Amino acid sequence: MKKILLFVTSLLMSMSLMAQDADPVIMTINGTQVKRSEFEYSYNKNNSDGVLDKKTVEEYVPLFVNFKLKVAEAMAQGLDTVPAIRKELDGYKEQFVIPTIVDSAYIEREARRTYDNTAARFGGQDLLIASHILVLLRQDATAEQIAAGRNRIDSIYNVLKDVPADKLAERFAEVAKANSDDKGSAQRGGALGQFGKGMMIPDFETAAYQLQAGQMSKPFKSTVGYHIIYLTDRHQFEPYEFHRESILKFLDQRGVKEASANAYIDSVAQAKGVERKVVVDELLDGILAKDPDQRYLAMEYHDGTLMYEVSKKDVWDKAQQDEAGQEAYFQANKKKYVWDEPRFSGIILHAKDAATVAKAKKLVKGQDEADYGKTIVDALNTDSVKMVRITKGLFKPGDNKYADKLVFKKVVEAKPMEGFPECAAIGKKLKKPRTYKDVKGQVVNDYQDALEAEWVEKLRKRYDVQVFDNVVKTVNNH
Repeated sequence: MKKILLFVTSLLMSMSLMAQDADPVIMTINGTQVKRSEFEYSYNKNNSDGVLDKKTVEEYVPLFVNFKLKVAEAMAQGLDTVPAIRKELDGYKEQFVIPTIVDSAYIEREARRTYDNTAARFGGQDLLIASHILVLLRQDATAEQIAAGRNRIDSIYNVLKDVPADKLAERFAEVAKANSDDKGSAQRGGALGQFGKGMMIPDFETAAYQLQAGQMSKPFKSTVGYHIIYLTDRHQFEPYEFHRESILKFLDQRGVKEASANAYIDSVAQAKGVERKVVVDELLDGILAKDPDQRYLAMEYHDGTLMYEVSKKDVWDKAQQDEAGQEAYFQANKKKYVWDEPRFSGIILHAKDAATVAKAKKLVKGQDEADYGKTIVDALNTDSVKMVRITKGLFKPGDNKYADKLVFKKVVEAKPMEGFPECAAIGKKLKKPRTYKDVKGQVVNDYQDALEAEWVEKLRKRYDVQVFDNVVKTVNNH
């Protein structure tokens, strides 16, 4: 009996250990455990089929560790409590939660309210479908112009008045297309589509509502000119069920689902007597508890935001702003910035005439090359007269056709810029970079990489990192 009890106890303990190891810890960063499932989520997402630079699991481990170290540093610096960053993180929580909440009752109420408001606007009157022909009159039309307009609309009416009823719609469209001054509707044979009370100018609306389907009005004058109307159809405003789907689609395009979610969150917060943020956190916790992928997606955004902020603060801003550091890095690594062909540093000047080119060259003598463009433009261009156009830069062969022709002496087609027949290159031809500024983009990127590598090395010394290789070997293989 004791043997049986020992066997059962041992079996239960084994089962418990297996359950505990279903998602083992793959590493610890500064005492914080990282489960295998979190690592797998990140690895698989960043090494999917569409990724060009795929990593093996072993290659990805140090990249993931570096990411987590930066997050640990951000937390240590308290960046997650900075108001602006906290606001961004809280905003993401709402973006995460809101799509999961659809208050159908709210949406239905909004749809019904939209229908009722529309129906009320029509005041119980029919909806009309009509076409028209317009002879346009200006507001300040003379008596002679008004008379001419009347004669023209009468002539059009005389063409249509004896057309048989079964042919009238077709003939009206032909005449409207050829004669109506309302060019927008004329392209559609005069068709105005469906409208109701209050949607047209009063004179037009009054005349239209006097017609029955298939009837044509006599010519009449409105505030914009003379009209003839053909009424295609009239019917009562349809019931809610008829319009429901189109109203729901209309509301969906205008964010009704988001509005319903916000209303739901606000109502729960009010009922509980808590802040809106508390409700959002509760809803998010419920979502993340049920779905590991969603949990890791939320964690990824949280950690990614902190990683970005701490990297920007401690590395990226420094790399961008530290000009002395950039120059020092350039001087220490000149071999990295050797050119295989010369460059031209300066401006390409397009001028009205040769005298202007001569003036420009004289103006910049003794000046810093960086000031060439401003000096020339300020002196030679005024608000009313533009004597020059300038392109400034560091050009290698092939970058600029004018530099190719004037500086590098290549045989290229470089027609003068329209209105500026004279062209000149003002600057220097360089065989190699003079300072970091001649290769600033490359230097800043390389300097940033160097600063980041140095920073990460410090983080690895500052924070304890443990990686369990036996668990690493089981990634995507368990």
